[in-house]
Amino acid sequence: MLKEIEAFAEYLTCTVRSSANTVKSYQADLKRFRDFMLQERLAVRQDGDDVSVQAVETDHIRAYLAYLVARGASRATVHRRLAALKGFFRYCEAFAGLPDPARRLRAVRRESRLPAVMQEREVSRLIDGGDSSGWPAALRDRALFETLYACGLRVSELTGLDWRDVDEDAGMVMVRSGKGGKDRLVPIGEPALAALRRWRQAQQLASYDHPVFTNMRGRRLTPRSVQRMMSQRLQRSGLENVATPHALRHSFATHLLDHGADLRTIQELLGHASLATTQRYTQVSISRLKEVYRRAHPRA
Repeated sequence: MLKEIEAFAEYLTCTVRSSANTVKSYQADLKRFRDFMLQERLAVRQDGDDVSVQAVETDHIRAYLAYLVARGASRATVHRRLAALKGFFRYCEAFAGLPDPARRLRAVRRESRLPAVMQEREVSRLIDGGDSSGWPAALRDRALFETLYACGLRVSELTGLDWRDVDEDAGMVMVRSGKGGKDRLVPIGEPALAALRRWRQAQQLASYDHPVFTNMRGRRLTPRSVQRMMSQRLQRSGLENVATPHALRHSFATHLLDHGADLRTIQELLGHASLATTQRYTQVSISRLKEVYRRAHPRA
């Protein structure tokens, strides 16, 4: 099964052009299924070293899903693991003529959760406060959070920015997305541009092919580093709610909607392939409207 998993990963990378994170997640989920099959001695090859893909049956997958549920896995986790298996066996059927044991299994219904959104004043506090990391790291952090919120970027898109992607004259940023290889242009506001200028001056040797956001050794920041910085900045800013860098992307979309932007425009800015994905933010906005109504209307 290992050979087939690697071939599937190559197919996702080269043909489907899935992001590196997506490919890595699929590989990890499929290897977890393989580990379960080896542990339970199901569909194991005669040499005992691997799982025979063509010997995997629908009941084996059902047993794996039941195992996940028994261990307390969330619906989202079970949904993702099944989606990985469905994609993998579809690939094996199409390219190797193997039977698809996952075809008859229905996807697990995921919990309907509204995205976490920060209020506008909380975003301002996050960006304006909490600079205790010293110069020039404070300049970098300010530019980072300004850009993240100003452009509604995914964290991987933010850390992937090079200086050549920032067009100061046009006030635009070229976002090179790993999600299906779909690059997009997004506007960036003057406060974020000003913060980026100050940070670039502090970098001194930053060329146009140099990463925008680096650590103090000049190496590109990782998404995990940004998550850690967000957590520390929230604490320093005195914000009680726990938010992730992705919450700034959700806040970007919700605040645009609150101030009159249409869904199609927000879809383009976020780089969503489907409008249905963007429509989640209408639920957040409606929830907020209802909350304001309940507080403000005398007969609410």
